[in-house]
Parts: sequence; structure tokens; C-alpha cells
Amino acid sequence: MGQEKNFIPALKYDWLTKFYDPILQLTMPERKFKRALIDKMSIEPGYRILDFGCGSLTLSIMAAQMYPEAEYYGVDIDEKILSIASQKIKAANQHIMIQHYDGTRLPYPDNYFNRVMSSLVFHHLTLRQKYKALDEIYRILKPLGEVHIADFGRPANVLQRIGFYGAQLLDGFETTNDSVKNALPKAVRETDFSDVEENGVFKTLFGTVRLIKGVKPGKTIL
Repeated sequence: MGQEKNFIPALKYDWLTKFYDPILQLTMPERKFKRALIDKMSIEPGYRILDFGCGSLTLSIMAAQMYPEAEYYGVDIDEKILSIASQKIKAANQHIMIQHYDGTRLPYPDNYFNRVMSSLVFHHLTLRQKYKALDEIYRILKPLGEVHIADFGRPANVLQRIGFYGAQLLDGFETTNDSVKNALPKAVRETDFSDVEENGVFKTLFGTVRLIKGVKPGKTIL
């Protein structure tokens, strides 16, 4: 008997993972909202950037091409999609350090990153897992570091709500109902991030993607 997974693959089923990139490109304005997320991050030379739940690494590769003087890291719980990410790093001729983790404690020291970014990850997590992930992101961010998240949120209208049912049927209602309730901004605030704001909205075939920013309070650590 195979070991039971403690995570939901990017498209729910392992056999669909290899099709993740083309499916996302066909069904969502992926590069548009990821470009917007990167633009909001104010990346500077020498910054350490973590892509949380990096998946196939599209977001990190885009950021590295736009801001090559920063350091990029990716972490994900799914070893299969990390193998795809590794191939994409080579094809893009980028130096991005990727790592597998167990879904609990991120394998990085406290106060290490200037920015943490995440795209279409949190709707896969239960509410408890969302808070745990945000706690870990808070821990590894430097004071005044920022978290930037792109994920499904409150549907912008009735048609967007109908479209999001498709995502819920694929990803499950337990985790995605939090998106309908727009629970993520509240979770970011309750993890002690300050200046929490929604700074982007994108309508897609499968619902409304919202961009969320939070800042870790404190004084700058060099």
C-alpha cells in the first residue's frame, strides 16, 4: 500500500502534474497576475526572495529574469513538481535554489528573507495549515520584509462565483471555501503582519485572483 499524501498536488491528481503549466496558461492570465505580483515587491539587488509553494517555478523564473541581481529560492512539498522546476531552471539558464520540505517547518533560519512570494498555493491549504504557513513565513522574513500572495479570493461577481465552482470541484471544498469567505487577508493580519492590503484583482475563468501584501514589523536587519 502506498504512503498517503498529506498535501493536494497542484491539479489534485499526480498524473495531471506534468500538464500543470500548459493547463494554467490556457485557462488563466497567469503571466499577467504574476507580473503584477512581482511588480508590487520592490525587489532590490542582493535581496533574498523565497517562492513559497513554488510549484513548477514559473513565478521565480519570471522574477529572476526581471530582477537578476536578487537571490531566488523555491520550496515545495511536492517532489514531482520540483523535478519539473529543476528542468525549467536549466532551460531558462537561471540559478534558483529549490528545496523540498515536509509541510511543517520551513528549512530556513529566522529573519533570512527580504521577500516571500506565493502564487495559487493557499487555496490548497486548510485554515489551520494557512495559519501555520503564515507563521513560518513570518519567522523567516527579516523585519520590514514583505509577503506577497496571489490566490483565489472573494469572487468579484456572480459569474466569477460560478466559475470558482470548477476550481472547488477540482481542489475540494474544505480548503477553497476559505477563498469564498476571503479568509486569507484576515489570516495574514492575525499572524501579526502589518500594513495588510489587497493590491490587485484579476478575473479568471475559474474565479477571482486577488493580490495580498503584508509587512513584518520591526527594524531593518542588514
